[in-house]
Amino acid sequence: MTLFAVLFEDDRHHAAEIRQKYLERHFDFLRANAARIKTAGPLSIEGEAFAGGLWLVEAQEAAEVDRLVKADPFWSAGLRKSVQILVWNRVFADGARLPR
Repeated sequence: MTLFAVLFEDDRHHAAEIRQKYLERHFDFLRANAARIKTAGPLSIEGEAFAGGLWLVEAQEAAEVDRLVKADPFWSAGLRKSVQILVWNRVFADGARLPR
């Protein structure tokens, strides 16, 4: 399995209304896909509202992650302005370098 960092940029003009309307469906989606989406949460610019989001996803390939992104209710509702799917090589955690 490969670990992917998924960075979302939100359409900030409509973010508040979309988040409010689709938040429970989004959480239902995250729970249903918890085996692959290891952690998720919003990103913001200090002093401002939500700017996007971050997921860490375990998958075989980026295409699998892309399918997850596009199945998320936030995606179909138009909240996400853009997405980047990046391979993440975790090398440091809990104060220590990780073995390769």
